[in-house]
Amino acid sequence: MKTALFLLPVSLCAQWLDFRTPGISRTADGKPNLAAPAPKTPDGKPDLSGVWRPEPNPYFYDVIQELKDEAIFRPAAEALFLKRVAEFRRDDPQTHCLPRGPSDILFAGQLYRIMQSPAVIALLYEGGGNYRQIYLDGRKLPKDPNPTWRGYSIGHWEGDTLVVESAGFNDRTWLDRVGHPHSEQMRVTERFRRVDFGHMQFQVIFDDPQTLIRPLTISLKVSYAARYAGTYEFREGGAGTLFPRTQDCQPRQWAKRSASDSAIGDDL
Repeated sequence: MKTALFLLPVSLCAQWLDFRTPGISRTADGKPNLAAPAPKTPDGKPDLSGVWRPEPNPYFYDVIQELKDEAIFRPAAEALFLKRVAEFRRDDPQTHCLPRGPSDILFAGQLYRIMQSPAVIALLYEGGGNYRQIYLDGRKLPKDPNPTWRGYSIGHWEGDTLVVESAGFNDRTWLDRVGHPHSEQMRVTERFRRVDFGHMQFQVIFDDPQTLIRPLTISLKVSYAARYAGTYEFREGGAGTLFPRTQDCQPRQWAKRSASDSAIGDDL
């Protein structure tokens, strides 16, 4: 019985190791051609599908990188931020295993998969089983939404750029890990433009008149992840401890994961 339990995760982790995703342009040595033209869907729209990795950036941890830019926050919002700092950020949602909120997509240590259809696009985040739905069916954002952790998202195309508008966030999430706040009035606009097969330009604008004196804009490069980690999971041994399940199925400390980690998944 003990042997069976030990072997079970190994057999699960070894699935699809050598499977190559169909429809991917490849170089002569069989690797994905990241410089190939961006693919299109049958209806002629850019196909954003795939697994994506944000470039290394500090914004998930702190949206403010120059001290002078701290003045973008209104006095009450800055006071709340300083209070969270003084309390050693004890109410950080992630520390309590709660959703991280609208800044999740900025996290360079986490990949996300885009699944695209004409009416809806889904973003599946690698960490914590989180996901988003972006509706492209012509609906409008709710006028008086019931606030949620991830808000409500609708999208439309401007040429080859997907423009996503989101609202209806609760104010329990933070803009970043250091504790900058936002209100339930915040609106978020994201722009995704796939410039070729392996590269995408991403921009996010946080607009919250209750906490910001002007919109806050962040731009990032995002790269196609030809090899990626399979799952993160919570395990006994510490609340909120995350382990990536890698090709050899050996848990490693999450903080030591690097961009060069090879792991299970498709697009090999």
